[in-house]
Amino acid sequence: MRTRAFVILAFALGILAAFVIQNSPDLLSAPASAQAGPRDITPRGPLTSDEQSAITLFENAAPSVVYITTKRLEQRFSRRMMNPVTLERELGEGSGFVWDDDGHIITNFHVIVPALVRDRAGRVAARVADGSSIDVLFGDGTAWSAELVGVAPTRDIAVLKIDADREYLQPIPLGEAEDLRVGQAVYALGNPFGLDQTLTKGIVSALGRTIESIAGTTIFDVIQTDTAINPGNSGGPLLDSAGRLIGVNTAIRTVPVDGSGRGGSIGIGFAVPVDTVNHVVPQIIRFGRVTFPTLGIIPLPDDARRRLSVRGVAVLENSEGGGAASAGIRAGVRDEGSRSRRPVFFDIVVAVDGKPIDSLRELQAVLADYVEGDTVTVTLEDDATDERRDVELTLGSAIELRLDR
Repeated sequence: MRTRAFVILAFALGILAAFVIQNSPDLLSAPASAQAGPRDITPRGPLTSDEQSAITLFENAAPSVVYITTKRLEQRFSRRMMNPVTLERELGEGSGFVWDDDGHIITNFHVIVPALVRDRAGRVAARVADGSSIDVLFGDGTAWSAELVGVAPTRDIAVLKIDADREYLQPIPLGEAEDLRVGQAVYALGNPFGLDQTLTKGIVSALGRTIESIAGTTIFDVIQTDTAINPGNSGGPLLDSAGRLIGVNTAIRTVPVDGSGRGGSIGIGFAVPVDTVNHVVPQIIRFGRVTFPTLGIIPLPDDARRRLSVRGVAVLENSEGGGAASAGIRAGVRDEGSRSRRPVFFDIVVAVDGKPIDSLRELQAVLADYVEGDTVTVTLEDDATDERRDVELTLGSAIELRLDR
């Protein structure tokens, strides 16, 4: 009886609900917010000319930009396994770009250093270590193993070569750094933090900067930019608004963001100017090395020069067969009869072709405008008498780190 009563009650409530709904259709109406659908799209109109230019620049340059990784095969041992397991460990990463349709790829020297041979003293040889490799990856995921052609550590430049299909070898048009102006727009392409095919935009912040290369030498006339450059951008191209190569992104100033001491971009990045790149890369491709003009002297290092208050470049020794010895430049000696601890240098270089020289860096900067075989006038000052004289000298050449073939 109780079950039958429940059924009758439920039937009666159903009839009542149907009657109420039929006579009050508004009860079925949901709140307006519950009925909301996708909003209509507002047409944006055409892209601005600046936006369209940046898009075109990226689309033209991106196929030429590559992701570079260095790897090494390592054997790992396990207590559970009788035989060692060979694993591939990634050593480092960076960016690069296609230089020509012969398959040459440009990147930074410091990007490929982890894959190179080191001696017991930690010195690097220009040769890929056994078990190590350098891989070049294009934007579509296609990868090639790269051969090391040569390096210029003092310019932080390395040249690789890949045996790639011609469709991948699209060189970036070359510009020049001489006509750059502070304030003009520039664009950086690369793979910051492994995020491939990244474009950032900024301006030329300053010109003629001087930074220290990984080899501990000075790179002159470097471009400073506020374009976002981060770890992984190294070796990638810096372009002007016409899409021309004007530099190779090489370094940033950072502020540590955590206890590791590592930091990201703070808007101070540096790029090796394309004029320097276009000078050293053909030498590397042809000879596997880079030469640069020299007076044929072994100078007093800058730190010692400052400590001894020497103005100019003091001559410690003359290189064997160099132009300095032929020109009569006198190497330095210590006056054993003097009570002073300061050594006496016979000759100090104070000018080249009338351009004042106060330090080794200034001498390097002046000589960068010359080539081997040029004749220059060197102004020398006698350290003992302060008398000056001029000598003519034929520039020789010094060799960068050479590829071991």
